[in-house]
Amino acid sequence: MSVKVKGVVARAKGAPVTLETIVVPDPGPGEARVRVQACGVCHTDLHYREGAINDQFPFLLGHEAAGVVESVGPDVQEVSPGDYVILNWRAVCGECRACRRGRPQYCFNTHNAKQKMTLEDGTELTPALGIGAFAELTLVAAGQCTKVDPQAPPEVAGLLGCGVMAGLGAAINTGNVSRGDSVAVIGCGGVGDAAIAGARLAGARKIIAVDIDDRKLAKAKEFGATDVINSRAIDPVEAIQALTEGNGADVVIEAIGRPETYEQAFYARDLAGTVVLVGVPDPSMRIDLPLLDFFGRGGALKSSWYGDCLPSRDFPMLIDLYLQGRLPLQDFVSEKIGIGDVEAAFDKMHKGEVLRSVVMVSG
Repeated sequence: MSVKVKGVVARAKGAPVTLETIVVPDPGPGEARVRVQACGVCHTDLHYREGAINDQFPFLLGHEAAGVVESVGPDVQEVSPGDYVILNWRAVCGECRACRRGRPQYCFNTHNAKQKMTLEDGTELTPALGIGAFAELTLVAAGQCTKVDPQAPPEVAGLLGCGVMAGLGAAINTGNVSRGDSVAVIGCGGVGDAAIAGARLAGARKIIAVDIDDRKLAKAKEFGATDVINSRAIDPVEAIQALTEGNGADVVIEAIGRPETYEQAFYARDLAGTVVLVGVPDPSMRIDLPLLDFFGRGGALKSSWYGDCLPSRDFPMLIDLYLQGRLPLQDFVSEKIGIGDVEAAFDKMHKGEVLRSVVMVSG
């Protein structure tokens, strides 16, 4: 039987979000209905509201979430009612060429629930990243649910659903940061700070944080930065080189997604070093660099999509590290808010006042 619940909806480009009644159908084959407990307010949700992702309004926002499986449809084997799960937006298919080659983290055919959630008048909603978790209940593909230890509180666990996983994975999975490496992270928001935490977890000897906001640089030190650079005051490339015996960092992670900061990352790496782009650029952005510099510097230029994570592998492991006190996920939570406070949280995010506002949807 379909259920009516409250959810946060973006009806039109740039318009303030509204709290509305939505209709969530019973799960069909391969689907699960999840009672959302907590959901982080991510920049991607703001991009949806601004029409920067696509124009398939109205959107049901929210995707960085944890909760409990309420019911499942036929043929679901991954989860059962009562399971405590983190929602992910890359449910792997197991059949595409990437999956068949043993690289499911690069799955080319990820999937979502086939049924649509709607407004009361029948208008179909587009769930953000196939999830739509600013709601008391949401409908997802069962493969989007990853079981984790229920000892982790939902406001912490849900962070792995998007931004924090993107940053951790950029360092650990994409950048392959190893013991003794030097790492620079350009952009110290939530994703950048997660990359710093990931570099520390991997054993980097020097972790250099770069930003234009001293408040963010101070926070970066709490996550493990050994050195900080305010790029408003000094040239970040020269400063990174000075902190790495004149060589540049082994791994430079760009967590902003702008051509000028990507160029800084490119020249701030050591010869044969690695650049990881995890910041999301605007579709209109371009880079213009001498091709000879690409050739002459060697190394690797990588992009990191969702931290190259495999949720079934990474989420339980990272939650275990959190429970052991080795990964401070709780420090990313700036505030806990109600489901009606998302628009105000967007404003705080825009002003750089928070790492993560987390909506406490249900207990």
